[in-house]
Amino acid sequence: MKKLLDTIEVPGDLKRLDQKELPLVAEEVRGFIIDTVSEVGGHLASSLGAVEIALALHYVYNSPEDKIIWDVGHQAYAHKILTGRKNAFHTLRQLGGISGFPKPSESEHDAFGVGHSSTSISAALGMAAARDLAGKKNKVVAVIGDGSLTAGLAFEGLNQAGHLKKNIVVILNDNEMSISKNVGALSSFLSRKITGRFANTLKKEVEAFIKSIPRIGERLMGIAKRAEDSLITLLTPGMLFEGLGFHYIGPVDGHSTDDLVRTLRDINGLEGPVLVHVLTKKGKGYGPAEEDPASFHGVGPFDIGTGKPKKKSSLSYTNVFSSTLTEIASKNDRVVAITAAMPEGTGLSFFAERYPERFFDVGIAEQHALTFAAGLAREGFVPVTAIYSTFLQRAYDEVFHDVCLQDLPVVIAIDRAGIVGQDGATHHGLFDISYLRHIPNMVVASPKDEDELRHLLYSAVKYNKPTAIRYPRGSCLGVDMTGPMREIPLGKAEVMAEGTDVTVLAIGTMVYPAKKAVEKLRQDGVKAGLVNCRFVKPLDEECVLKAAAAGCIVTVEENALAGGFGSAVMEFLEEKGIRCTVKRVGVPDEFIEHGGQEELRAALGLNAEGIEKAARSLLKGKNKSVKIAF
Repeated sequence: MKKLLDTIEVPGDLKRLDQKELPLVAEEVRGFIIDTVSEVGGHLASSLGAVEIALALHYVYNSPEDKIIWDVGHQAYAHKILTGRKNAFHTLRQLGGISGFPKPSESEHDAFGVGHSSTSISAALGMAAARDLAGKKNKVVAVIGDGSLTAGLAFEGLNQAGHLKKNIVVILNDNEMSISKNVGALSSFLSRKITGRFANTLKKEVEAFIKSIPRIGERLMGIAKRAEDSLITLLTPGMLFEGLGFHYIGPVDGHSTDDLVRTLRDINGLEGPVLVHVLTKKGKGYGPAEEDPASFHGVGPFDIGTGKPKKKSSLSYTNVFSSTLTEIASKNDRVVAITAAMPEGTGLSFFAERYPERFFDVGIAEQHALTFAAGLAREGFVPVTAIYSTFLQRAYDEVFHDVCLQDLPVVIAIDRAGIVGQDGATHHGLFDISYLRHIPNMVVASPKDEDELRHLLYSAVKYNKPTAIRYPRGSCLGVDMTGPMREIPLGKAEVMAEGTDVTVLAIGTMVYPAKKAVEKLRQDGVKAGLVNCRFVKPLDEECVLKAAAAGCIVTVEENALAGGFGSAVMEFLEEKGIRCTVKRVGVPDEFIEHGGQEELRAALGLNAEGIEKAARSLLKGKNKSVKIAF
């Protein structure tokens, strides 16, 4: 039997359906998402919770003329399926396939590119201002989750929207979750809600009672209406949004297509910004995701029947960071841990269980996280702030102004540094070396394996300096970690092989691929050396000078070449007046798309073969007449 979803290729096809058919379409879309994500992985729970929202938006509005901006994009899978990408959905997040996030270059229905949270309201307001300047009449809608409202940017957008009084619609998708359970005063305030059905019943009962009063009933209706609106606003979070200049509508059942469609049609005549408060359940329609939405936020392939991963999970760098920090904290009560709405993602949920009084989840507020950490450090504590590399970008000024300028001992644990894989350009951690190493007082380090991560974290707590430790997403290498933690001298590299023809200076994840490349070169008679530099800043100057003596250096990093580790080496050589041929291997000046980690590393030459090729190319063009003087 043909499914309704089979008849939908673009939003126009959806509009031809009877509104009564939308719940069945929602059921089919959910099944389609579950079937696909179980095979290729992806962001499941968020998208399952927003299916009816996507259906109602495309049933009422006319995309792409009307602009629909999805915050983050974790919740936009149904939107992608309804806007011409159903047949390509099986390529989700795969190399050469469709993105896991809205992407304007992929579809005209993706009004704005998103990957980080809390941008939708500001973007929507900008589009509404542009619409008015151009004399157009199209609608502009932002869909934002309640977790995203914990970020300051969302409130900056709300504040300006209320001031400008532009016609925009904000759909607040309230499921009481970001990736993990929401925290903070705002979350508590949003939880003060009564259902739209209860509000309507209350309204009807009050109206019937007042009208039944002889003589004065009709006269009292106007007063009662105003009082009723005030009561509903008081009993729900509407007070906050009304105060910001929005028409507040809701709460609305986010899994009732009838309620959603009716509400979106009813607000068409309202002037100024409107906020529709929609209640949804994250993971809706799939039992395991409903029960454990945090685990089903981002998943690999899984068995639909059990919800269990198809691939057995192994020890990750995040796991090692988590257990190491907890062990350090057991012996040092000045150590505290901070996360920005990601206790599970950063591994700090384990720390939180052991030391709840020393654990702080600040919500999606990376800027606040770093300045909060600086305040703790100022009072004698050692805060360890765990943030993904891609999200740390948003706290650059706080790292500069509040941490490094005051030379405070804040440790920044940079998770997901380097190539992250299927999440693509918005999530690769390819810029942190470049945007951190030029800040005075900052220490930047990267371990070659999980055991070195333990030692560097242990050391960072003792350095009494602003220190960033970057480590990758994914499984560890399986090296021995049974020894005690030891302090690594600040700025000290590890010479793994001496060389007189060429020396490879590698950092972090590139050390072991470089080791394989050097071994291959040495088998072929090339006297190649290898240094695990460990520190981007401060550099081990002695090691770099010795490497330069051969006249050929290859630097290797899983970071942008512009301003990265290789640049640091070349700057140092220039300062010392050293003439040396340097070949830098890293990420070129472009955004890297989604795909498997190893696929992307191979394409970028960030593997043993690529490093070996770079070294041979350098040796082939070596100027034999160059003399190195110290």
